[in-house]
Amino acid sequence: MSERRVVDPTARLDYDGELIGDDVSPGGAGAPLAWVERWYAEAKADPRVAEPNAMVVATVDADGLPDARTVLLKGLSAGGLTFYTNTRSAKGQQLAAHPHAALVLLWHPMFRQIRLRGAVTPTGPDDAAAYFATRPRGSQVATRASRQSQPIGTRAELEAKVAAEESRWPDTGSPADVPAPSTWGGYLLRPDVVELWVGRRSRLHDRLVFTRTGDGGLDDPRSWRTERLQP
Repeated sequence: MSERRVVDPTARLDYDGELIGDDVSPGGAGAPLAWVERWYAEAKADPRVAEPNAMVVATVDADGLPDARTVLLKGLSAGGLTFYTNTRSAKGQQLAAHPHAALVLLWHPMFRQIRLRGAVTPTGPDDAAAYFATRPRGSQVATRASRQSQPIGTRAELEAKVAAEESRWPDTGSPADVPAPSTWGGYLLRPDVVELWVGRRSRLHDRLVFTRTGDGGLDDPRSWRTERLQP
């Protein structure tokens, strides 16, 4: 029996992203924050990009094996990038044991990607609760109902748990109606490496990498070395 192919090996798309250029200092010579902020703002304004703050978070498990999933970027500052999740989820437990991660923001219609790596620290319960209060009520209820990453017998069981939590917290219209569970937490990744990637024709992609050399923030040009990488 011949091998069945589920991916077309001949498929090609010739990327045509905008070149980064040799001047890498818009608003902060040699620092990555201005670039990340600008690219994110442009992705947010592009109607082709359905979820501009979707990003892949890669961690390692207890066996040192990679694990990755998509979450939403919820904070960007000179200090780093913030996201939120259940601290008892697979990624939460992995970050507790190995507090480093890699992030990928991919805006495919724009032929742009940002890769970041660094140490991850919890943001604290007050910060996590404050963000939780801004979430839609349905997301709040679902978060309380789900023991994220744990097995469950049927979808009906999960929906029953959601219904029970919905009844437990009467809807008065206040964002504080549904309190954050004790397992809800925020995480801040402080990058040591930030790579800007632009897809170009004939796979001659444009790559620029910022590598940390000091203790300053993402906006401090004295704390970063800039290099262009071959595609």
